[in-house]
Amino acid sequence: MTTNKINNIVIAIAMEAEAAPFIQHLSLQPVTDFFPSTTPFLAYQGTHHQCNLTVITNGKDMVHGTGVDNVGTIPAALSTYLALSQLNNDGAESSVDLLINAGTCGGFKKMGAQVGDVYLTTSVAHHDRRIPIPSFTDYGIGKIESAQVINLASSINAKMGVCTTGNSLDAHDLDHFHMDKNQASVKDMEAAAIAWSCALHQTPHFGLKVVTDIVDGDKPTQEEFLENLHTAAVSLQEALPKTIEYICGKGHDEL
Repeated sequence: MTTNKINNIVIAIAMEAEAAPFIQHLSLQPVTDFFPSTTPFLAYQGTHHQCNLTVITNGKDMVHGTGVDNVGTIPAALSTYLALSQLNNDGAESSVDLLINAGTCGGFKKMGAQVGDVYLTTSVAHHDRRIPIPSFTDYGIGKIESAQVINLASSINAKMGVCTTGNSLDAHDLDHFHMDKNQASVKDMEAAAIAWSCALHQTPHFGLKVVTDIVDGDKPTQEEFLENLHTAAVSLQEALPKTIEYICGKGHDEL
């Protein structure tokens, strides 16, 4: 584990609606030439509590012409990889000390999750990369440990648990079986992909997730998600500055 003090932070947020309140709250400014012009990704930069912040979002779908947010593992992995490459190649002063994957998630009632809860990830894994060939099984699950942030969790009154990632908003029985095997407390569509890109760059990372819907509840996921998205985005805007303020200037072993 690196002992460097944390000064440069990347915050990866998939959806613009999730990111907007935080960007506005900290008056972060767009950086139009941060990503290659062929990509839809967006970047914003500024400072808070003497830390340099870069917020990246996945932008809108141009390939299929829908104009919806680029959710899911493919845009998340690519935007994260490009952002870390850009910042780390700019020299030691801009080298990324930590990446926070912030956003919304589904929560599991049986693991104690409730709508509005803030979770910090202990690890991430896939539940829909099912490759029933012995030498590929662990790769498919793709479990990656998160940075240890137990002190941060206590400071901001967050819960902790495993985040399981899949490319569908809903979940069928086979998904539930594998989510249970992952011992997941929360479910999203990007965390494990972002962690993979961080691992390539050897960048410490963790997820900060706000629960919008209950995966093992009675309401349809899409209805509950849309109903609570705005409230969760506001909660994220409240939790993220507190997180930055706690982290900045500390060593990773203090988190």
